[in-house]
Amino acid sequence: MLVLEQVTWTAPEGGRVLNGIDLVIPDNRLIVITGPNGGGKTTLAKLISGLVQPDSGRILLDGEDITGLDITQRARLGVSYAFQQPVRFKGLTVLDLLELASGKSLSEQEACSYLLRVGLCAKEYIHREVNATLSGGEIKRIELATVLARHSRLTIFDEPEAGIDLWSFNNLISVFQDLRQSLNGSMIIISHQERILSIADEIVVISGGLVREKGPAQEMLHHLLREDDSCNPCPKKDVLTYGGEQLG
Repeated sequence: MLVLEQVTWTAPEGGRVLNGIDLVIPDNRLIVITGPNGGGKTTLAKLISGLVQPDSGRILLDGEDITGLDITQRARLGVSYAFQQPVRFKGLTVLDLLELASGKSLSEQEACSYLLRVGLCAKEYIHREVNATLSGGEIKRIELATVLARHSRLTIFDEPEAGIDLWSFNNLISVFQDLRQSLNGSMIIISHQERILSIADEIVVISGGLVREKGPAQEMLHHLLREDDSCNPCPKKDVLTYGGEQLG
């Protein structure tokens, strides 16, 4: 279980971003964190992963205070962070990356099993370099495969839908749904996409640097959705909003 107690953070230019976050992430749950742009979602993800350190407050994992640990130390405890734009590694193959993630040598069969779970034809990718020849959707799914290989205790995805096309997004949803069914550890996804919010166990709304609301996904979605006919005569569509402000 992950617990944040009165966590604050101020940007280098002096603006307070997080104003005392209290949050509990239970074991074996998929939590989606959403909220208006600039509300502190990505900053919170970076604080949990250890990319940045809080000004005050505590972060505890299974009762252990990890507040002062950096991203490498937290990774050793099973905390993983997936960036909005996954890193590309010229000279490293997909197999190399999966072995680095798992911490051991993998047979091609083992490596291919991870790729198949994220919807990639394994033989076409296993020896490819993780470089600019891969599309946004491909690199996202390879990153998901490394998460599977890592067997993380807690995995954080920061807007995984960023920079990918609709076809890749639909496949990404399918992968998350499969991961949800076999969840072995907790997942946090930062997103404002309704389809991602709908597969969560719980939705947390961050606004103005605070946890404003949280609850079961369907209950929270009903609260966040509204009909917006302001673009009349365009067809009506569902828009996710909080406090009168559109999410995302």
